[in-house]
Amino acid sequence: MVPDGPPIRVLVVDDEDDQRQLLADIVSSMGFAVETARDGQEAMEAQAKSPADVIVTDLMMPRMDGFGLLRGLQALGDSTPTIVLTGFGNIEKAISIVHDLKAFWFQEKPVQPSVLRALVERAATQNRLIAETSLLQRQLSHQGVMCEMVGSSPVMRQLYSLISQVAPTSASVLITGESGTGKELVARALHRMSPRASGPFIAINCAALPESLIESELFGHEKGAFTGAVERHAGCFEQANNGTVLLDEIADMPIGTQAKLLRVLEDGKVRRLGGKSELPVQVRIVAATNRAPDQAIIDKHLREDLYYRLSVFHLPLPPLRDRKEDIPALCDALLVDLNRKHDCRVAGVDPDVMARFQRSSWPGNVRQLRNLLERAVIIACEGLIMSRHLPTEAPAPAVCADVTTDDDETIHFRVGPQIHELEDAYIKLVLKHTKNNRTRAAEILGISLRTLQNRLRIDPGNTKAMAVPE
Repeated sequence: MVPDGPPIRVLVVDDEDDQRQLLADIVSSMGFAVETARDGQEAMEAQAKSPADVIVTDLMMPRMDGFGLLRGLQALGDSTPTIVLTGFGNIEKAISIVHDLKAFWFQEKPVQPSVLRALVERAATQNRLIAETSLLQRQLSHQGVMCEMVGSSPVMRQLYSLISQVAPTSASVLITGESGTGKELVARALHRMSPRASGPFIAINCAALPESLIESELFGHEKGAFTGAVERHAGCFEQANNGTVLLDEIADMPIGTQAKLLRVLEDGKVRRLGGKSELPVQVRIVAATNRAPDQAIIDKHLREDLYYRLSVFHLPLPPLRDRKEDIPALCDALLVDLNRKHDCRVAGVDPDVMARFQRSSWPGNVRQLRNLLERAVIIACEGLIMSRHLPTEAPAPAVCADVTTDDDETIHFRVGPQIHELEDAYIKLVLKHTKNNRTRAAEILGISLRTLQNRLRIDPGNTKAMAVPE
């Protein structure tokens, strides 16, 4: 199928006059606009003046052959899809061009018009899709992007505004949000937009280190401080001097270590394990957690005094299901990166697949979307991502509609909803029963009023549905 838009322009390259004219007549009879060149050098000149949508070239030519043409285009960054024509005995060379020089495809002589037409249409379609994707990426650079974060939804624009306000300061920042929402990206944006941008950015995952090692990683140690300490080690605070430290999953840091961290934050000095003196450090602290801070304090996972010290400025990140209008732009941005990573030429996402994406709940957020696209890019390699490129079980469709209540205040559900959706339905039911009396609702639910208020305020799945008056 010929793509919509202006006629496809095909550049035919062959050194034999009769063969070149024959190819031009075949291509022209298909409804394509045709230009011709006698060899690779002439083709390069024609491309420089007016780039074609597709190039059809002979392999063996004088002055500059098909190999030289592909190398020349590659050196200029010209990615015009090229179909290589080859005679008997040159199949291995043609395959080499497709593999090494990334030609679009090859066809044996004599040319079969029906096959050539299909190849030209397919190549032109991909070329235009890639051009459209490139245009979208340029547009993204001017709208709805901050550092590596992508999205122009209202919640993301509000987030960008908050980041812009706090980044130039030295205030500590607490980033909260579900796993996969991009907390580290926000931390890096804060660093890059701060006066400390030229300094180091050090990230440490507090949940990934055993309790016996985390203090050494944070504060450093002297040689002989403990068994295995064979040399002096500078901790992340020393390493990040005049820069930024990200303490990821801060609510998973051992409580004892939290007390020592609080002292460092208050004094601006760090003492290595086994050390006798304190070292002054100038570090901006950014902390992150996927737990609800209020509940983490209640559950004794996070010291309340440390929480207040860290959350001078709080940045809550929205889950992907609360900003689904950003999914197309996210896909465009992710595909550019994944194409580069895997040397693929995927141009976009099929509309039916995009509709499926926007119906999905995305419990793993942007990380889940990226992983799904990465698998699809590897399988598809070029063209559009179709349903056949996705695993049958993902992404899971949103199933909130499977949880309903009736006038008798009974919850009905089918197998499928996630546990948080059932919890949300029950909380709403209890609030309805108590006529939005939160104190009474908390008693019935068996949780504290603070926990209920925190759930109503930040529950990522039901911010709008559960916005009830005090």
